Amino acid sequence: MTRTFLPGLELARLFHTEVVAPILDTALDRVPYSAALIGWGSEVQGFDTARSTDHAWGPRMQVFLSSGDFRAHADELDALLDRELPQTFRGYPVRFPFPDSAPARHWVHVHDIQGFFTEHLGEDPAAGLSVSGWLTTPTQVLRELTGGAVFHDGLGLLDSCRKELTWYPDDVWRYILACQWMRLSQEEPFVGRCGEVGDDLGSAVVAARQVRDLMKLCLLMNRIYPPYSKWLGTAFAELPCAAALTPLLSAALAARSWQERERHLSPAYEITAGMHNDLGLTEPLETKARYFHTRPFLVMDGHRFTDTLMATINDPRIRSLPPVGAIDQFVDSTDVTQFASRRTRYITGPVPAVPHLDK
Repeated sequence: MTRTFLPGLELARLFHTEVVAPILDTALDRVPYSAALIGWGSEVQGFDTARSTDHAWGPRMQVFLSSGDFRAHADELDALLDRELPQTFRGYPVRFPFPDSAPARHWVHVHDIQGFFTEHLGEDPAAGLSVSGWLTTPTQVLRELTGGAVFHDGLGLLDSCRKELTWYPDDVWRYILACQWMRLSQEEPFVGRCGEVGDDLGSAVVAARQVRDLMKLCLLMNRIYPPYSKWLGTAFAELPCAAALTPLLSAALAARSWQERERHLSPAYEITAGMHNDLGLTEPLETKARYFHTRPFLVMDGHRFTDTLMATINDPRIRSLPPVGAIDQFVDSTDVTQFASRRTRYITGPVPAVPHLDK
């Protein structure tokens, strides 16, 4: 039987309304709770397709309780849900394994709301995230916590926590933009230099890195957390600038010589520089590509944007940081940047090196 694809968020919303909410309302009586689908999963980002249903798929959500109520009710509530939830909903299994080798179980997970956010962030966002909290939280995790949908917020905390994480504080944003421009600046001339010495493969690799960093910069300038690699192009395609930039970036990737790559990257740099000026965060900067010193390689000299942005940061603690940026800008390990537990990020984050940030 062919099953019509139902996007995961809509599936979860219907599951909450028709199945989960009646169970919780009876079981919890006057105990307040919140319910949502946030966290991992393509459906949380709205990027799911019929392909997404081939594993780890079915109606799921999180139920949040206060710390005291979690300790008092979580185990009993989980057992009740296991007994009362149906086997299927709208043609999808309610119990499924993830990973595939694990036993099948229902995916209405009960959480302590404070513990859930602290596990992801290392801090409780209800109290306001510190500078180091912002800089050590990968953008993918921030997308996961602010994506998806809230179905019920009886605690009155879930919406406010997500609102707190909607976007970086202004000085943090300026710092991250500055560091993204620095990443571009550091490798701009290498597309040509690698090609000049006959290393066309190296030139192509550098060009691909520049394309990726330009895409992330554009997302950051549009106040959108860049997703991890699987969805980076999908998220970028939704930007207003994508119509102008996509042909240039695609051509740079398809080019067969460093000169051809440069012909497409240079106008892409110029468009992105113009986008920076349009933000009005700094005084306008020259957007025309220029030669790298006396060498025949066209660059944007991205460090100019770094320096100008850093000069506009009001918080001296942030202004004094080295231009390495947030965790995604200097670490690309999947275990660090895509998994939620902050414990895996302590060893790589800038916090130990800059302890004054939390004082």
